[in-house]
Amino acid sequence: MSADLWNSASSVLDVNWSDDHMVPSRRLYPHQWSWDAAFIAIGLAYVNPSRAWRDLRSLFEAQWPDGRVPHIVFDPRTAEGDYFPGPGFWNVPAYNGRAARGSTGLVQPPLHAIAAWEVYRRAAAHGAAAAHEAGDELKWLYPRLVAQQEYLSRRRDAAGEGLASIVHPWESGLDNSPSWDTAMSAVPADMGLLTRYTRRDLEVADASHRPLDIDYARYLGLVLNYRDGGYSDTALAQRHDFVVECPSFNAILAAAELALVHIAEVVGADPEVHRERAQRITAAISKHLWDPQTRTFRSRDVRTKTLSPARCVNGLVPLILPDLPDHQAAAIMAEAASERFGLPEATGLPVPSYDRTATDFDTLRYWRGPIWINVNWLLRRGMLVHGYRGEAEDLRMAMIRLIHRSGHYEYFHPVTGEGIGAPTFSWTAALSLDLLADRSVPAYARAA
Repeated sequence: MSADLWNSASSVLDVNWSDDHMVPSRRLYPHQWSWDAAFIAIGLAYVNPSRAWRDLRSLFEAQWPDGRVPHIVFDPRTAEGDYFPGPGFWNVPAYNGRAARGSTGLVQPPLHAIAAWEVYRRAAAHGAAAAHEAGDELKWLYPRLVAQQEYLSRRRDAAGEGLASIVHPWESGLDNSPSWDTAMSAVPADMGLLTRYTRRDLEVADASHRPLDIDYARYLGLVLNYRDGGYSDTALAQRHDFVVECPSFNAILAAAELALVHIAEVVGADPEVHRERAQRITAAISKHLWDPQTRTFRSRDVRTKTLSPARCVNGLVPLILPDLPDHQAAAIMAEAASERFGLPEATGLPVPSYDRTATDFDTLRYWRGPIWINVNWLLRRGMLVHGYRGEAEDLRMAMIRLIHRSGHYEYFHPVTGEGIGAPTFSWTAALSLDLLADRSVPAYARAA
């Protein structure tokens, strides 16, 4: 099984390489996506480390002057009509020597410092020469990674309480998660936008798997509002209709600071500033996004100061943080093992994206029920950080078995394990390589 899966994953990554970057999947996602690039680099490092570094460089070459890393970098060789919303819709001005319309104006979870450290760690294991070359890559990336973190921690702290806000569900990476439903219900839905613009995704994917039209109308309206305001983050809570703090986004933000501790030590910078930032963000997550009544983490609407009622997989991701209080880490494990999600010991499958017991649990529709490998990879990492070694190994094997049986799909049916969405999906392939090759505990984990 291991050799077959390794070979098939490597083949997917070869097929999806496009000149200087990796596409998630050729038909549905023909450009470069931000957090995809991070997940992909982690696995690509095993089979082609030069491409792993090149993919990260390609992404950060599109970084905005304010430090934001765009959630999509557009390939100028791809026609406007081949993806919507394309570069013309975003209408981003030229910057940093890039041509106009080269990217979107949104962001995605800042997993890139974690990816850079993992790629470096692989290289360092291959001797001094490889470590030196990888160190040069870290020196190039380090100030850009710091600028990304500072943009999110400062300009996006809309509530002023130490957490980064997202201004669009797409920024979470969990696009149509029920975690956003309450906040999104207050966003105007101009259905006329779907007459003016054509959803390209429904031409290449099953409509029953994709977000609803009313969701898409709200998505487009939010982009237009943010775009027409010059992509400014000033007074977000007063002038933008969606400003939300996501537990997984902020957990990744804090974990990135922990990765920057190690990167700073390699490049000769001060690691303590990153350690302190990670602790501050972790404390803010623990204080503001924790619901003590239900003992779970939830997203928070900055405009209304209310927590989402939905129990979603993003509430499990803070487990990746070593300074998370023990009672909250234990509560995450209890939530993951409960009938609402279910660990492999009970289900034989990785964790779904939404509460299985919810009346609107959907086995097919994107982030409203299906299994995603990337968040399960993060959850396994959290289990290792907090010493849940047996559960982490069970989850690793469940992911490997699922991908081997069903293929390198974008996501999977939470009951049957059938592959859904885009086939030959890059992060599924890349993370399967990491799952096969690495059983080590993250470097910043507390001693078990």
